[in-house]
Amino acid sequence: MSKVIDRKTIDETAAKLSNWGKWGKEDQIGTLNYVGPAEVAAAAKLVKNGKVFPMGIPLDGNGPQSGLYGGRWNPIHQMMATGSDAIAGKYDSQNILGYADDSINMPVQAATHWDALGHIFYKDKMYNGYSVSNVDSRGVHKNGIEHTKGKMIGRGVLLDVARFKGVEFLEDGYGIPNAELDATAKAQGVEIRKGDFVIIRTGQMEQRLKDADWGGYAGGDAPGVEFENCFWSQEKQIAAICSDTWGVEVRPNKSTDGIFQPWHWIVIPSMGLTMGEMFYVKELAEHCAKEKVYEFFFCAPPLVITGGTGSPINPQAIF
Repeated sequence: MSKVIDRKTIDETAAKLSNWGKWGKEDQIGTLNYVGPAEVAAAAKLVKNGKVFPMGIPLDGNGPQSGLYGGRWNPIHQMMATGSDAIAGKYDSQNILGYADDSINMPVQAATHWDALGHIFYKDKMYNGYSVSNVDSRGVHKNGIEHTKGKMIGRGVLLDVARFKGVEFLEDGYGIPNAELDATAKAQGVEIRKGDFVIIRTGQMEQRLKDADWGGYAGGDAPGVEFENCFWSQEKQIAAICSDTWGVEVRPNKSTDGIFQPWHWIVIPSMGLTMGEMFYVKELAEHCAKEKVYEFFFCAPPLVITGGTGSPINPQAIF
């Protein structure tokens, strides 16, 4: 395969790796079909001591969004009812009963999140051949995130590429080849299996948090998988791929014709591969390295947003 990704390469790869119709013409969850009752039951057996590592970042104004991509903003948390309201007798004239209430306003992909299969189009189609006309101002009427509500659970595997390479973090623009993913798994003594939720650690988020400066994290350059990863993901038959970066794939990439994220163009609309982004994995990675165990029970259900292009989540790795 050419190292330069042009539109011809994308067209050929999309046709070769297409999963359209593989799980039926009405399918809307893609590679999550690889996770069935047997896979969930096997993953549950990985829980030995109940130690839990959450991977969601806080939903507040200190998040990574700067408007660099898609005009997204950080979560806006507002109070609708407060203690001062209660003291003023707003809810109960006898000043006995009071309550607090609040709201949150945010793009569904502003923080740690899943991408729905309706999030990315290629030409005029979504995953499984659905027309982009199924997306309008009222939502994504095919491939919405609500279809995955009972599927984001199974065996999780951390591939700590940064630690494997002996660095705190991979530099922006560093492309992770398939061979390096395999080498990382081998060094960790873990096997990638059908239906796995694979999480890749680059260390980029930890670097940004350490420097107290998100910079271009949400929309700019980043380390990540090379375009060839779409073949790796298809061969391994993984359920989902996740990362501590904003988009999983390397930025900038070796593309032409103004192609912004060529890997995205294949894995979501052609393969139907679920993607998780902005995972906080520092404590998880430290635990895995200390215990020399890189597999765990993974659980990260989305919010049931009807017609959503994604959902904020707080993923859990349980040992």
